[in-house]
Amino acid sequence: MIDKDFLFLAGHHRSGTSLMHEIIRGHPKVSGFSNTGVPEDEGQHLQDVYAPALAFGGAGKYIFDQNSYMNEHHVLATAHNAKTLYQQWEKFYNSDCHYYIEKSPPNLIRTRFLQTLFPNSKFVIILRHPLAVAYATQKWSKTSIKSLVEHTLRGYEIFFNDLNHLNEVYVLRYEEFIEQPQVELDKIFKFLELEAIPIQHEVRKNINDKYFAMWEANRSSIIKKMQFPVTRAIEKRANLFGYSIKEFRKLLPSEILGTHKRQVG
Repeated sequence: MIDKDFLFLAGHHRSGTSLMHEIIRGHPKVSGFSNTGVPEDEGQHLQDVYAPALAFGGAGKYIFDQNSYMNEHHVLATAHNAKTLYQQWEKFYNSDCHYYIEKSPPNLIRTRFLQTLFPNSKFVIILRHPLAVAYATQKWSKTSIKSLVEHTLRGYEIFFNDLNHLNEVYVLRYEEFIEQPQVELDKIFKFLELEAIPIQHEVRKNINDKYFAMWEANRSSIIKKMQFPVTRAIEKRANLFGYSIKEFRKLLPSEILGTHKRQVG
């Protein structure tokens, strides 16, 4: 397998991964894809080893296809494919940098696969409120908010189940990043053992508000198809990641946040 230090950035579509990718790749010791001509400079579109999210339905849908999930037991998790993928990506990177960063939403459910190909991988995972993800993604998926909330939670749950298999992971919430971007960025650089740099990008606050307003409008709508019941089970699932569907403006504590390092050997 390949021993280069990769940093894989993951999170659902519309969760702030593109902005975070731009910020982190601005570090002098990090090289990332830029001006590649593919959507959001995502590595999934710059290789032919494995299928991108679009092959399984695209944003808001792909996780429902079990074939989109990949781990160390996947048929493509081979030394040959590690070499091929590295060769396809390497030409876009600056080899003088310590880290190569790659950002694609499906990384969320492919962490174990990527770590198998690149054993020195580290992961930064961005969570965002399931309602915000749902409403922000609906224009692409054309599916219901209920389906999109389920898709969001299922993606987080798959990652959570894989977490104990990963060597080094940092998990943060989009909501806390936009409130204190420099504070959260400094934590990421500490995790990467890199000197912190100041943010040069605009980070807008209160971005979830318009999606929460849409949720409130739908909840009061007389059109039944605009609604779905927030069951105790759905609420409990969201709570695991520090979110509430019933009290959607409230952030809850969650053990998944922060740094996770597996003891190997």
